[in-house]
Amino acid sequence: MPITLITGANKGIGFETARQLTELGHVVYIGARDTERGEKAAAALGARFVQLDVTDDASVTSALATIDSAEGRLDVLVNNAGVLGAGVTDGPTALRAFDTNAVGVVRVTEAALPLLRKSPNPTVVTVSSSAGSFWAVTNPDRPEFNLPLALYSASKSAATMLTVQYAKSQPGIKFNAVEPGTTATDMTAAFGIGRTPEESARVVVRLATLDTDGPTGTFQDENGELPW
Repeated sequence: MPITLITGANKGIGFETARQLTELGHVVYIGARDTERGEKAAAALGARFVQLDVTDDASVTSALATIDSAEGRLDVLVNNAGVLGAGVTDGPTALRAFDTNAVGVVRVTEAALPLLRKSPNPTVVTVSSSAGSFWAVTNPDRPEFNLPLALYSASKSAATMLTVQYAKSQPGIKFNAVEPGTTATDMTAAFGIGRTPEESARVVVRLATLDTDGPTGTFQDENGELPW
């Protein structure tokens, strides 16, 4: 059974991704900052919980050590945790957005690499966004053109670039970034838009269950590769 870690998985797309992968036979570790919410989500799915705050080095190290002790390897990592970074555009807000959406990817991925290298089919999926695509935000025909989320967009650009660079530096591991689609979650509640997390999670699950010869270094949505 594949061993899978999903960050920010106590709700939204992360939770639905955990549910779908559990149904496919994965042993899923739900990573969440809040212990009570994380344990509740894990219990609802028959998954396992690890306390994991992607902005805290000690928390990340401890979470991966727990998985190492219990499983000895990691087959799939889904970097899902993220924040919108909306509201006032200032230094503290920018630091929080980048620390979660980009630096968090580095923290978790670096801690996970030794365990991923022990897998026969190691796979990393980073939930990014076409809001961070230069192609999309400069295209008047795309909804991202009018999306006023500078910090979110910039930090997601960084997340996609990190994915591409990891794919180059770690050829034995598949790294792909995903645009899951506009989704109705707590993060997008203020906009009143989006489809169900269940629908969007299917895109993440597809990339999390690639065969050994699957693509790497790509940015994809449900229809395939996207320019960015």
